[in-house]
Amino acid sequence: MGIEIEDKFDVPSDYAIPDLSKLAEIAGPKSYQLVALYYDTPDLRLATRGITLRRRRGGDDAGWHLKLPKAKGVRQEITHPLTRSTKVVPAELAELVRAYTRGAELQVVAELDTRRTVTLLHDGPTGLVEIADDRVKGTVFDAEESAGGPRVVRWREVEAELLEGDQALLAKVGKRLRKAGATPSESASKLARLLEPPPVAHAPTKDGSAGQTVMDYLAGQVTALLSQDPRVRRAEHDAVHQMRVASRRLRSALRAFGGIITGTKRVQDELRWLATVLGEARDLEVIRARFARELAALAPELVTGRILARLGDDLHARELEAYERIKDTLSGERYYALLDALDALTAVPKLTKAAAEPAHDKLSDVAAENWDRVAKIYDTAQAISDLERRELAMHDVRKAAKRARYTAEALQPTLGKSMVKLAKHAAAVQEVLGTHQDGVVAQETLAKEAEAARQAGEDTFTYGLLIGLERGTAERAHADFPKVWAETARAIRKLL
Repeated sequence: MGIEIEDKFDVPSDYAIPDLSKLAEIAGPKSYQLVALYYDTPDLRLATRGITLRRRRGGDDAGWHLKLPKAKGVRQEITHPLTRSTKVVPAELAELVRAYTRGAELQVVAELDTRRTVTLLHDGPTGLVEIADDRVKGTVFDAEESAGGPRVVRWREVEAELLEGDQALLAKVGKRLRKAGATPSESASKLARLLEPPPVAHAPTKDGSAGQTVMDYLAGQVTALLSQDPRVRRAEHDAVHQMRVASRRLRSALRAFGGIITGTKRVQDELRWLATVLGEARDLEVIRARFARELAALAPELVTGRILARLGDDLHARELEAYERIKDTLSGERYYALLDALDALTAVPKLTKAAAEPAHDKLSDVAAENWDRVAKIYDTAQAISDLERRELAMHDVRKAAKRARYTAEALQPTLGKSMVKLAKHAAAVQEVLGTHQDGVVAQETLAKEAEAARQAGEDTFTYGLLIGLERGTAERAHADFPKVWAETARAIRKLL
């Protein structure tokens, strides 16, 4: 797996690579013949999302390559050794695109036959930037029935790929290439240029309208959720957390913007289900890391019994089991149905008349209403005399503050600095309540683990020590909250 950062340029057939020797040492040119078969569903679900899956022969990186977009000009590349079969995609790679294929068959859709001439900018043994001058013959196979045979397209392009250099050097290379007559490519990849896949379906909305703001945000979060799916399947760091956040942001937006888009109750319920499935592994990951930090900070003589194993290896084993349940979920029909529903939501939403109103006028009210909701839930909680019930109600304040924060963040591109400030204030409330809640949950977990240790005849001294530390953390957050709330409420009254 690697990260690919490159700039692509269209060039005429008689283009000459300019002299780059003043930028770094030069090696080459060296030529290769590359033949790549590209795989997709018949309706090009991968290409539509900017994903390429290929089997390539030739050059020094022959094999299977899966490229997943991360940002403009940046892609994550996952490789697999070359296999003999040209019909069967390696199972490991097919698994990583299931969020897009959803059970549809992967088949060869195109071939690229490329004569590549490579020039390398380097500093001694270190490659800095690679310039690939490609003369390409592209063949589209799905044209056989509709046009009497495969469609063939020829062109020339130049790629400047960052290796071990820095972005400044890549920019200088790009400037030299453009000065010599190259123009930035409008296609994200050779395959996109060849296939011209349809764009992701997105509901048309009026410029500057509330509907445009809401639908752009929802589409962005759907993309964010999908992009985390392959990372979750690979158990990459923070992937479960980011996917869970995307599902929560989507659900929060659908609830907050109910006056703009309707008929989303079923999708909201399914997003809550997905977040719950993801939450088990994420919560174990967080609390395991929390205990590891606390134990590492203790003097060695204070760490007794099997606590390192119980709070480390044992919790990690449970986390891995939770990951397996996540993988089963991500390959199930219920998950695919949710993804289909999200696609339909962004393509053909049920928008209200309010969606056509100016975004600033309509959505400012939504932001204010969401914070008013936080204040009302807080007032209700504070009126409860029973301490235990009040603490439970304060957890609802935290969730409401998170929704207000997500809503403000969604509105930042349209409403600007006021929403940045609102999101910051809501996050402050969420954070202090979260610190208290996390401390309470940690104490409960420690008490259960301590009881299991006691039953096994193990020393439980350190569990009591950690419980005391967690109780102190929770109590400090509880004591800090009134001041945080007063300052936040005062600041938001001025803001809204």
